[in-house]
Amino acid sequence: MTDDWHTEDFPELRPHPPWVMQEMIEAQPALLEQIATTSDTAPLALLLKVDGPLTVAGCGTSEHAALAAAEILTEAGTPAGSRQAYEAALDPQQGGAVLGISHEGGTWATIEALEAARRAGSGTALITARGESQATEQADAVLVTPMVDRSWCHTVGYTSPIAATLALAATPSPGVVEALVASGVGDRASVTAVADALNGCDHLIVVGSGADRIAARELTLKIEEAAHIPTAMRDLETFLHGHLPACDERTGLVLIEHDRRRSGPRRELGQMVLQASARVGVRCAVIGRQAPDPGMAAAGYVATPVADALPAAAEALLATAPAVQWLAHELAVARGVNPDLIRREQEAYREAARFRG
Repeated sequence: MTDDWHTEDFPELRPHPPWVMQEMIEAQPALLEQIATTSDTAPLALLLKVDGPLTVAGCGTSEHAALAAAEILTEAGTPAGSRQAYEAALDPQQGGAVLGISHEGGTWATIEALEAARRAGSGTALITARGESQATEQADAVLVTPMVDRSWCHTVGYTSPIAATLALAATPSPGVVEALVASGVGDRASVTAVADALNGCDHLIVVGSGADRIAARELTLKIEEAAHIPTAMRDLETFLHGHLPACDERTGLVLIEHDRRRSGPRRELGQMVLQASARVGVRCAVIGRQAPDPGMAAAGYVATPVADALPAAAEALLATAPAVQWLAHELAVARGVNPDLIRREQEAYREAARFRG
């Protein structure tokens, strides 16, 4: 017997872990390998070669996937920008191509962005997990990923478009993506220790640079969705420019540093951020390819796996994704929160969701 509000449109309602989000995290190694190595990218590849600018647009988790797609394409030699879908709808691009990312194809702003771009003379494309949707109707070319996320705290919805864009930019050797992601998914214990250390903080800060900025944005959203802890993302260089006075012993900070491009300068600045934060009592943790200096991350360290055979941006995004997702999940577990419904088991939040675009 379930409550009247829990319709088939909602994720499966479970009384306790394992949550659906866990199953989605654990499904990713084989799924992303399949997407990265076997996707039919030909329709999108033709569209992306049109004259004019290339823009990738999305909302929420799909906006972060759009940022990732633009980063991967640009590194591969196809310059691309990214825009929040609502802004792209208000000020449509004239010519070129707009690639929308919408996991379930129903996000109002992304549909509007594609429709507006088409009216303005741009080619349109879409990466989605639903081949038949409102967004699909506005796309000249579509790449359909094979799994719809069954939790509303999207994990597969973030990584599937990243793997699809990797396939579009530079098809990886078989097994590389699966091994990389499986290594991260398998290291849940390290992330659990960090979650336990951060549990009880009043608010969290997530810091990153390069491709790690995208992972930091995604972690910020995932923590607020899954664990309901106020969280903010800060750029690595700007964090010390006025944000530190709002931090104290009730604050947790997570530094993400995996992107191998310009790793030396970023690491040096990252150590400064950790040192300054620790000095005022902030609980600091690091997710990255290199351990922090001793004493700089009292809340723990999660070592991200490495696959230097992959392009740097895609490698950083896929290597950090499991740790990002596990951390949000484990904070939810520590707080006794169901991450799958993003708080819509509560009437006020269900009603508030009606105002979402």
